[in-house]
Amino acid sequence: MPIKIPNGLPAASTLESENIFVMTETRAVTQDIRPLQILLLNLMPTKVDTETQLARVLGNTPLQIELELIAPDSHISKNTSQAHMLAFYKTFDEVKHRNFDGLSITGAPVELMEFEEVDYWPELCQIMEWSKTHVHSTLHICWGAQAGLYYHYGIPKRVLPEKLFGVFRHRVEDPNYILFRGFDDTFWVPHSRNTTVDRADIEAVPELKILASSPEAGVYAVKTDQGRQVFLMGHAEYDRDTLKKEYLRDVDAGLNIRLPANYFPGDNPEAEPVVNWRSCAHLLYGNWLNYCVYQSVPYDAREIEKGVRTAES
Repeated sequence: MPIKIPNGLPAASTLESENIFVMTETRAVTQDIRPLQILLLNLMPTKVDTETQLARVLGNTPLQIELELIAPDSHISKNTSQAHMLAFYKTFDEVKHRNFDGLSITGAPVELMEFEEVDYWPELCQIMEWSKTHVHSTLHICWGAQAGLYYHYGIPKRVLPEKLFGVFRHRVEDPNYILFRGFDDTFWVPHSRNTTVDRADIEAVPELKILASSPEAGVYAVKTDQGRQVFLMGHAEYDRDTLKKEYLRDVDAGLNIRLPANYFPGDNPEAEPVVNWRSCAHLLYGNWLNYCVYQSVPYDAREIEKGVRTAES
């Protein structure tokens, strides 16, 4: 089944070239079906790349998805044109009256700042509070996960001695939980961050359960009861060259940056990186959509605000 995206979104041509079924708004109005309403709060500076990456993993399932894009109204994007923002993004005020089956909150390059110092922090807090009653399941990614754990549970982020940068092996700690259904015992995920969340701080909160972790990268996946909130510390959705672009950007800027670990064959930055995380990404996001959203969300989206669940998850 297709993912429905706004007419003209740049991601469409990329996804169609990869044989991912994309449906524009114009065609979708002829479909007599209840698609899953997924809201994407995009906090990344490279918004077009992030739109494409997340639309790719959300769209590669049998479920029909309707993707809505929002960005903080209290922040002006410096890396994405205002024409793009005006054409494809809405503000939170424009969607807050609606209920959504799922919400994804992306990472952001502000991790070395205190949460309260981020210019859109008050707006993000408003959105996270709203999500408790208007969203069936919320998926937080990287800094978005750290922000969610801090806002909802008071868990602080910790600054790492050096940047965690590369692709790392993880292990599934709870293979019986549906988010990792079909996974091998170990899997790979890219990371690019300067901060982390300590396992002990998470384990001190009874409402939280750790699902997967890495000896090098630490805790990766955390969930609340029934998967109403899921927190992912890495970037399974990254493209082949995302870490390469970040590395070259930092090199060009004269920063003291190490090669991303387990990424370039032979640690040769001239070699093309080998992707070993794509199947994990598709399975992970597919499981979230199927089990944390589709299988338990009420058919009538108005029931989401009441906390109604139609199946055990």
